[in-house]
Amino acid sequence: MRTEEPPGTEKTRRIVVQVALDFVITQRALKVAREAVAGGADWLEVGTPLLKSEGLDAVRALHREFPEHTIVADTKTMDAGRIEFEAAAKAGADVAVVMGAASESTIKECIEAGRNYGIKVAVDLLNVDDYIGRAKQSEQWGADMICLHCPIDDQMRGLDPFAKLRALAPEVAIPVCVAGGINSETAVEAVEAGAEIIIAGGAIAKAADAKAAAADIKRAAETGVRKATKLYKRVGEDKIRDALLAASTANISDGNHRLPVLEGILPLAAGVVIAGPAVTVRTAPGDWAKPVLAIDHAQPGDVIVVDAGGVPPTVWGELATLSAIQKGLAGVVINGTSRDSADIRSLGFPVFSRGVCSRAGEPKGLGEIGAPLRIAGVLIMPGDWIVADDDGVLVLPRARAAEMANRGMDCLEAENRIRQEITSGKTTLGKVKQLLRWEKK
Repeated sequence: MRTEEPPGTEKTRRIVVQVALDFVITQRALKVAREAVAGGADWLEVGTPLLKSEGLDAVRALHREFPEHTIVADTKTMDAGRIEFEAAAKAGADVAVVMGAASESTIKECIEAGRNYGIKVAVDLLNVDDYIGRAKQSEQWGADMICLHCPIDDQMRGLDPFAKLRALAPEVAIPVCVAGGINSETAVEAVEAGAEIIIAGGAIAKAADAKAAAADIKRAAETGVRKATKLYKRVGEDKIRDALLAASTANISDGNHRLPVLEGILPLAAGVVIAGPAVTVRTAPGDWAKPVLAIDHAQPGDVIVVDAGGVPPTVWGELATLSAIQKGLAGVVINGTSRDSADIRSLGFPVFSRGVCSRAGEPKGLGEIGAPLRIAGVLIMPGDWIVADDDGVLVLPRARAAEMANRGMDCLEAENRIRQEITSGKTTLGKVKQLLRWEKK
């Protein structure tokens, strides 16, 4: 796959770029839509969250401002197809969406309503097991396009959004849309897999500069030349560390239902970051034998997590830190105390502890390595992922670490857009988020 070409040598192909405006506030959606259109976006989608929050007034607002652009209402219709498609058409939508998992009668009703009211019908194959069979049926019934949709929750687990596309595209003659994980890199892969309409969500809607983001995706799709991006990607098991180092603990906590930190455990030095699998150690206060032996047990990139009861005497200092550096460990987290703070800070090694105490204990060999721990009410198993920064320490269960890291990245990307709206509009967070509107009455 090409990654670069000399300027002016690219061959272009006609691909539709659709922007999914998955906001809950129409004004924020309109702002992104203006930038995206300026960057070359072709179709504007009133995403399901926006449609549920603002209703068809969001469709009307986009149609009024962009009468020459195709407006898609992502209705995700499952029943009452005629009513929903008629309403969407009369509000100004050019395309509406019926779910492939809906009944045959509902899909046919949507297609009939589409003919009557001049609105195109997209059939979304989300969670359809026999997706090729349903696509062929929908084409025979008169649908205008098929949409393969990798759901956000699956993207967070690092699943491939294009695997089904490669199998489906040769089987139908009507256009195939693809949504899920589209950015300035993956747009090329989506087109090569057979998509004629690519639906970009976060890569445009969460970009600080939506105009530039839309232009990058449009150019990549039409020329086949990828543009590298560090954002809008979802990782698998092999890239968990990269995502955790990119997102903050605040992002990760926000993205995972306010995931709690190990309260009271903080870094000895500002600006250090930890991300790695846990090697757990249970010991008695002051007994530093097992924490030190855990260094030999650990692998490069691991994080030693010590439960020493949360009180002095100290179980970790400069010499243990030097040993951890030699082993290539990512850091140490101690529910207890550490010492030699100035030396550890000068070494630049991440040590997080509940406190500092110059008095050390004795190596008695109590406790064990590899035991389950519970610190500040949080269960920590060997191999769970630890991520820590100036705001504290989080524990991500190993089985869900990739998903949780991806949700943290999603929050990071969304904040980039909000930050831009605050600064460019010289406004406040409360006004951008329209907080008064969401207060319970």
